[in-house]
Amino acid sequence: MKNIILGVTGSIAAYKAAEITNILTKDGHNVGVIMTKGGREFITPLTLQTLSKNRVYTDVFQEDYPREVKHISLAAKADLLLIAPASADIIGKLANGIADDMLTSVALAIRDIPRYIAPAMNTSMYENPIVRENIEKLKKYGFKIIEPKESRLACGDLGKGALADVATIIKTIEDCLGK
Repeated sequence: MKNIILGVTGSIAAYKAAEITNILTKDGHNVGVIMTKGGREFITPLTLQTLSKNRVYTDVFQEDYPREVKHISLAAKADLLLIAPASADIIGKLANGIADDMLTSVALAIRDIPRYIAPAMNTSMYENPIVRENIEKLKKYGFKIIEPKESRLACGDLGKGALADVATIIKTIEDCLGK
């Protein structure tokens, strides 16, 4: 059993985090979910809590145990970080060292384990030179990117930016963990 942190950010693709959580949990992994404010606009913490059988973290200042700093202890216990979907916002924050919520604080406290980002956003956003530069920065810092696919997007546009298929994400994670 591996400890996987799943970050869920503000994208219409956040609903797919339920399937990712369900599959990884059924495969025997301990999935700890961290949601951004934007992620909570698309799917509820209760859904992911029920599927993961773990508390969902949403607030960096909510400390349950006075003897541990939660974002540091979560990072220390993790075997893998997966952010799916990863919005342009989270990509920019991580690429520039901004830790202003639970997910960015945990992600920046992790260094020596695999870190995966699965972008999901409108094609214009994904192809924006600023976003592309931030993705390249993350690669330079050791993050691996699970590339989005070309598809009809929620806004109706056709192009690259849709979250990779759940099966692709799961296979990538399982391959990394050696299953």
